[in-house]
Amino acid sequence: MIGYGLCMVDIRELARRSGVSPATVSRALNDRAEVSPETRRRVLELAEELGYSPNQPARTLVRRRSDMVGLIWDTGYATQNRRHPFLQDLFVGIKQTLAESGHHLMLLSTADFGAGVDVYVRAARQHSLAGVIMMGVDEAHPALTALVDTGIPGVGIDLSLQRNRTTYVTSDNRTGAAAAVRHLFDLGHRAIATITGPLSLMPAAERLAGYEHEMARLGLSPHPDHVVTGDFFLSSGYDCAAQLLALPEPPTAIFAAGDEMAIGALHALADAGLRAPDDVAVVGFDDIEAASLVRPTLTTVAQDRVGLGAGAVQALLSALDDDGAVQAPLQVATRLVVRGSCGGTPTGG
Repeated sequence: MIGYGLCMVDIRELARRSGVSPATVSRALNDRAEVSPETRRRVLELAEELGYSPNQPARTLVRRRSDMVGLIWDTGYATQNRRHPFLQDLFVGIKQTLAESGHHLMLLSTADFGAGVDVYVRAARQHSLAGVIMMGVDEAHPALTALVDTGIPGVGIDLSLQRNRTTYVTSDNRTGAAAAVRHLFDLGHRAIATITGPLSLMPAAERLAGYEHEMARLGLSPHPDHVVTGDFFLSSGYDCAAQLLALPEPPTAIFAAGDEMAIGALHALADAGLRAPDDVAVVGFDDIEAASLVRPTLTTVAQDRVGLGAGAVQALLSALDDDGAVQAPLQVATRLVVRGSCGGTPTGG
């Protein structure tokens, strides 16, 4: 019929012409059981006649919501997170899984907080976002809080958000840290130090908790000076390791809560004339690409980075399908990859 191309026909038009509500049209197009066979037949025939595109999901038009998902990720030059290899792989998992589900991705800038605490709320409404994924940002920032409070479906990656249709995904950080400590213990180490990330971040706090719990379970009491705080980046790993090595009673093993810090620790050992694992064993966390390239190769706790991103999308899609439910947090398994920096039998990578 002339005048009704794909860009002009929507569910409201189908509802008007078929004499039912837009919600009934949506149910008919999605083959819901509560629609009578006669109504479903009439709606489907009219949709075909008018050229309605099935690539425009009924829920999108009825709820005036697009198939666009927003990604809030701090890529500003004020933060080093923009270059961390861990976040790049997360992004791949998000993008691939969204594409497979027929959704699109929009990056929301964090730079313009001066526009007000409702900056994300306005962006979500302006673009009719189906939901948002949040990572690499301050979970306590007022702009993020305002967005979560609206009830727009959301998922945080390594952000402890669980309210108003927002949940989170994270790695099993405690179990991974415990596995690292247990491996070092099995190799004969008792003076096991740790370099944490910023403890305001959930992964850093969880990895420290895993370290402390496993040390206690093994009957070990870490020296207070053997717990030092870094920032997840290489230079802090170097500085923290140098601090540990200068102690009157230095550790024989270091568990660093991130691979970049662990690599920094390896550099500090080399500059001090020491070797891993002969003098000090080193274990990291993440299994970034560089972990298998440094010498000695780095023993580490591997995260499924792409799986984390995919899990975030799947949790968001579940929230979209169930308007009233708050999804349970998703925890993605980790595994210990043994290489040359701590001794023991290599397990791969």
